[in-house]
Amino acid sequence: MKSIEPLSAALCMSRVVVIDDVHTNLRLLEASLSAFGLSQLKIFSDSAAGLDWLQHNDWDLLLLDLDMPAPDGFEILRQLAGRDRGSAPVLIVTALNDVTNRRRGLQLGANDYLCKPLDLLELLLRVRNNLALSQASRALQQERKSLEQKVQERTEQLSGSYRALILSLSRAAEYKDNETGNHILRIGESAALMARALNQDANWVEMLRLAAPMHDIGKIGIPDNVLGKPGAFTAEERELMNHHPRIGYDILHAEPTEPAEPLMALAAEIALYHHEKWDGSGYPYGLKGLDIPLSARIVALCDVYDALRSLRPYKKAWSPERAQAHIHEQAGQHFDPQLVAVMSGLFAQLEQLQENMADTADTL
Repeated sequence: MKSIEPLSAALCMSRVVVIDDVHTNLRLLEASLSAFGLSQLKIFSDSAAGLDWLQHNDWDLLLLDLDMPAPDGFEILRQLAGRDRGSAPVLIVTALNDVTNRRRGLQLGANDYLCKPLDLLELLLRVRNNLALSQASRALQQERKSLEQKVQERTEQLSGSYRALILSLSRAAEYKDNETGNHILRIGESAALMARALNQDANWVEMLRLAAPMHDIGKIGIPDNVLGKPGAFTAEERELMNHHPRIGYDILHAEPTEPAEPLMALAAEIALYHHEKWDGSGYPYGLKGLDIPLSARIVALCDVYDALRSLRPYKKAWSPERAQAHIHEQAGQHFDPQLVAVMSGLFAQLEQLQENMADTADTL
C-alpha cells in the first residue's frame, strides 16, 4: 500500500458502499478501504438492505459481489440501471471470473470488474480510479448546472428588458390614440388565454402574449389631426387611417438582410392583418377566412371585445352582455366563428382580466 499515492482529502470523504454476503470478505474489504483513508463506508451483507440504501441515498462508488442470495449482483445492477454511471460507478468484486459473467455484468452497467482472490493493491488502484471518475463527473455536472443557471438568469434579464421595451413601444402608439397601458396589457393576456384554449404550443402562446400589444404600433405614423378626430373620417382621412397596419408592419418586420426574430415577425404579422375581417370586408388587403393568419384573427377578436368593455373619453363602456352579444352577432362577418365559440367559453375569464387589470382614473 505504500506504493500507492494517498487519496486526496476530498476523495477520502467519498461514500463507498460494499455489498457482499460473505462476512470474511466484508471484513477484509472494510479494513483495506479504511486503511486507504476512506472514512465514509457503508457495509452490507444483506443485499436487499444494500439495494434499498443505494436507491434512497447518494453514493460515489459501489463494490458489488455477484453471487449472492436474491437479489444477487446482477439484479442489483438491473435495479440501478437508471443511475448516472459517471458519478455513481460500480466495481464488481466477485469470484465469478468466466467470460460470460464478466460480459453480463458489464452489459448490465458495471464500470469495472475485479475477480477474487483479490490483489489488494490492484483493488485499491481501481477504487482510486473509479472515485476520481466519480469526483470528476460530479464536478462537471455541477459546473454544467452553474452555467445553465447563469444562462437562465441572463436570459431572464434580457427577456425582462425585451418585455419592457415592447411595452414602451406599444404604449407610444396607445398614447396617440387615447388608449391605455392596461388596454394593451389586457390584449396580450386575453390573446394568450385564447391561444391556450386552442391548445397552441406554449412557446407560441408566450410569443403571442408579447406580440399582441404591438398590434396598433403603426398609429405612430398617422397624423394627430386624423387619429384624434372626434367625428367621421373623410374618404382621404379613412385612407390614411387604413394605412396604419402597413406602417406597423414596416416598423416591426426585419429587412431581408437582417436576421429573422420570431417574436418580432409575429408582431409584424399581427400588425399587418389584425384589421382584416372573416368575410373579406377588412383592410388593408381584404383577406377572407383562413387566409387571415390565426394570430391576427385572435387579436382582432380580443381587441374589439376589450375596446367595447373599456371606458374612453369619447364613449362609455359597454356592459358585458351587450359586448358579448355584439361578438356573437359578428361571428362569420368580422370574426372567425370558431374563435367566437372559443371566446364564448372564456367570457368569465376575460371579465376577470377586466377586473384585475382595470383602467384607473388617471389612465383614462
